[in-house]
Amino acid sequence: MDSPATPGLLLRSHTGATYRFDPGALCLELLPTGGPGAFSRYEVLHTPADLAAWADRSRLTPTPELEISEAELRAARRVRDALLRTAVARTRGEPPAPADLDAVNEAAAHPPLTPAIGPDGERRWAGTASGTQLIATVARDAVDLLTGPFAHRVRTCSADDCYLVYVDTSRPGNRRWCSMEHCGNRHKVRSLRARRSVEE
Repeated sequence: MDSPATPGLLLRSHTGATYRFDPGALCLELLPTGGPGAFSRYEVLHTPADLAAWADRSRLTPTPELEISEAELRAARRVRDALLRTAVARTRGEPPAPADLDAVNEAAAHPPLTPAIGPDGERRWAGTASGTQLIATVARDAVDLLTGPFAHRVRTCSADDCYLVYVDTSRPGNRRWCSMEHCGNRHKVRSLRARRSVEE
């Protein structure tokens, strides 16, 4: 797992190139694992082990020991889909669907992962956690984000063909891209080509 000094997920573009995407919040890290409708083709949470692998790549530090059931996996996908629709509604200034809010709130009502101090003085999670606790932690993070000071900064990437959702936690609040090394760089290349074609 990457260190906290290098937050974010390593994603792969349709060209095969890898790039780092930091959505700025744990709950938003779950969204690139798939989603409803057209996003189902990106589904990666097929088994409980896939959800555990996502937790290992997420900003949860250290990685919790998890026992996840098939039912908890299905619940995780439901919460993810509801959270995606809710976050996108927020970016558009639209009210979220009550059923989606219910899904997030119901997940958040369960006990989350329990932090503890290990014998070495380092942070750890108490015992072996369930998938329900993992998703409760994600849902509570979503509640904090969507009701907190950065709620108005939840955005989608400015690229026309990118739908990644992030929260802009930068001081100036002018983040436009999912990743400067991916969509930001593509925009720079296109702008440069456009200028050159005008000059010619």
